[in-house]
Amino acid sequence: MRAVEPIERSEHGIVFSVRLTPRGGRDAVDAWSRAADGSAYLKVRVAAVPEDGRANAALIALVAKTLDVARSAVSIAGGHSARLKRLEVDGDGPRLSAHLMALGDAT
Repeated sequence: MRAVEPIERSEHGIVFSVRLTPRGGRDAVDAWSRAADGSAYLKVRVAAVPEDGRANAALIALVAKTLDVARSAVSIAGGHSARLKRLEVDGDGPRLSAHLMALGDAT
């Protein structure tokens, strides 16, 4: 099984996968992990409940704060109602990628 790169470059920045745990007790970016198929995702938890978009809003706010970008630069590109989501972040791709990869290696 071939490992898939965790961060992809997009036209305006980067795209990556997140596994969101709502009602996680606190807002935190945990670490990179790998699924059985070799794809990498960032494990994130938020205290918000998954109702009326609250958990997604908390996710966007946390990722924006972590990457030091505006909330408007972070969007959910796929998986709005799923735990596994694709996020797109607009900005300087190499800087954003380096910041995310510093959060730990995918295991």
